[in-house]
Amino acid sequence: MLRLVRFVLEVAGVRSRRDDLPVYVISVAADLLGLHPRTLRIYEEKGLVQPARRNHQRLYSERDLERVRSIRHLTQEMGLNLAGVRVLMEIHERMELRGSKDVVSWVVERTVRRRRVP
Repeated sequence: MLRLVRFVLEVAGVRSRRDDLPVYVISVAADLLGLHPRTLRIYEEKGLVQPARRNHQRLYSERDLERVRSIRHLTQEMGLNLAGVRVLMEIHERMELRGSKDVVSWVVERTVRRRRVP
């Protein structure tokens, strides 16, 4: 739970421009993440990650890779499905625009608690 809250707070924080540079082609990004390239394509199809494109080639930034790591954490360790991850990330992005980190943390806690209650 603490890791998830840290992720939400970190994403809402200021990052360096270098984190946004799209430098990794899909095969390299998949290799760095320990995933199959098809998984990255599925995440893109589901609207979970939007890599840059140059010459019809997907290019992933460090921020994209961190987002994929967070998606994996939410699905594999927290038990959310991809639709749930998408909703959570949409809420986070809306709250980020409003600058409300506390609300995001509250939503995350409630979501996780609901998943644990039989």
